[in-house]
Amino acid sequence: MDTVRIYCKNNDESRDFPVGSTLADIFEEMHLDFPYPVVSAKVNNRSEGLSFKVYNNKDVEFLDVRDSSGMRTYVRTLCFILYKAVSELFPEGKLFVEHPVSKGYFCNLQIGRSLQLEDVSAIKRRMQEIVQADLPFHRTECHTTEAVALFTRLGMDDKVKLLESSGSLYTYYYTLGDTVDYYYGNLLPSTGRIYLFDLVKYYDGLLLRIPCKENPLALGDIVKQEKMLEVFKEHLRWNSIVGLSNVGDFNLACEHGHATDIINVAEALQEKRIAQIADAIYHRTEEGRPVRLVLISGPSSSGKTTFSKRLSVQLMTCGLRPFPLALDNYFVNREDTPRDERGDYDYESLYALDLPQFNADLQALLRGEEIALPTFNFTTGRREYRGDRLHLTDSTILILEGIHALNPELTPQIPEANKFRIYVSALTTISLDDHNWIPTTDNRLLRRIIRDYNYRGYSARETIARWPSVRAGEDKWIFPYQENADVMFNSAMLYELAVLRPHVEPVLSGVPRHCPEYAEAYRLLKFIKYFTPVQDKEIPPTSLLREYLGGSSFKY
Repeated sequence: MDTVRIYCKNNDESRDFPVGSTLADIFEEMHLDFPYPVVSAKVNNRSEGLSFKVYNNKDVEFLDVRDSSGMRTYVRTLCFILYKAVSELFPEGKLFVEHPVSKGYFCNLQIGRSLQLEDVSAIKRRMQEIVQADLPFHRTECHTTEAVALFTRLGMDDKVKLLESSGSLYTYYYTLGDTVDYYYGNLLPSTGRIYLFDLVKYYDGLLLRIPCKENPLALGDIVKQEKMLEVFKEHLRWNSIVGLSNVGDFNLACEHGHATDIINVAEALQEKRIAQIADAIYHRTEEGRPVRLVLISGPSSSGKTTFSKRLSVQLMTCGLRPFPLALDNYFVNREDTPRDERGDYDYESLYALDLPQFNADLQALLRGEEIALPTFNFTTGRREYRGDRLHLTDSTILILEGIHALNPELTPQIPEANKFRIYVSALTTISLDDHNWIPTTDNRLLRRIIRDYNYRGYSARETIARWPSVRAGEDKWIFPYQENADVMFNSAMLYELAVLRPHVEPVLSGVPRHCPEYAEAYRLLKFIKYFTPVQDKEIPPTSLLREYLGGSSFKY
């Protein structure tokens, strides 16, 4: 019998298996001890499903739902089960898996009337029956024209447009019983491997609840995110108005020569929103509640810096005088910096800042006093005073941008009436198709890879390696406070992934195949290829994207 040698990274062992063994077979034979269900694996540093068959010697690392790749596999599988249940109960209905919110995924279900609680209960019951039946998923690889013909017959135009514009010679699709769908990543081998989920009515749609990443044996808590949901809905409405709900629509519009129009409208929409925020700040001041401090927060690569500069311009058109206040200058001296669980200095911590001095200076400014402005010397690790001073006039507004800006502990002694809070993030609203959303974190990671490469001398491998710790810091210091914002600003643009593609592809292609970061680089490369590339020459110098691509008229 022909065999292949498998080196398992989980237990540092090599064993022989019959040619054609699936990853599920190999996992069972390895008798590995995992605390949570294993859902996928990295094969030669490339993510694969457990149904993947091995015909050559491979390195294999099994993943459970704590891994981001594993969780994506789990959620995609759940989405197919949801789609099957919906298509059986509401054959004329239309399901849209739109975006992550409240530790789950918001789904819009159009059935010709308002969604009722009994509808949601019926869908959930049918999903549970499908899970209990332990039905297998089948993946069929074929010529793209065959898949296009299949989805055309099924009336799934979103997938037809996506596949026709992808430029791929071959593609694949999945079947679950007599239900057919397309997913751009792996699924579990069968429905019975789904061990935990919930489906609840959420405003006018559904919330698909998934296991908590920190404790995968429990569901993530439903967190109220009404403001974020409204931002998503506002941009989805705009997408619908311009007829660009998914990537297939966008690609076809570019092929017909409308890329410049899309860029111009997207940029104008952002500028209009920034002007509206500036007007809101001005009118609050006119109403007798003077805003003296604008607090801007958001996760990494959300475009906070460019947003703050563009907001300052709009505030000046209102007759106000914005003054940027750098929070970094209020770091405590290095030896006083708190340490993380590894014993390293934790510069992301709120308590790496001298909060008493910061608040004392703010209160003095609001009383009309002049203060000495500090400067933090990153070389010596100490705060210095170099003679810079600040006094606020009646029309001066302080602009403070940083990850802790929305944390109530940052400015507890400043009157609420004097503060205006803004949350900025790249909330991607265009989808690959009706059932394949684009993670907002992917949008930000691609931005960061380009910026780090262009301006910080980091390779894509280094940026990808750092990303989990960046995300952990966001979960701890940013996301819990996002709903404290007075307004939310979506920095993502309909066209941007198409513009990022020519810039990021060569950088991602430089990640070596042998390193762990290759799996994420390969996934991002595969994902970005769905977009028809668009050149950046039409993007204005004030665009938020110029912060990453270069050519900005702002100084950073």
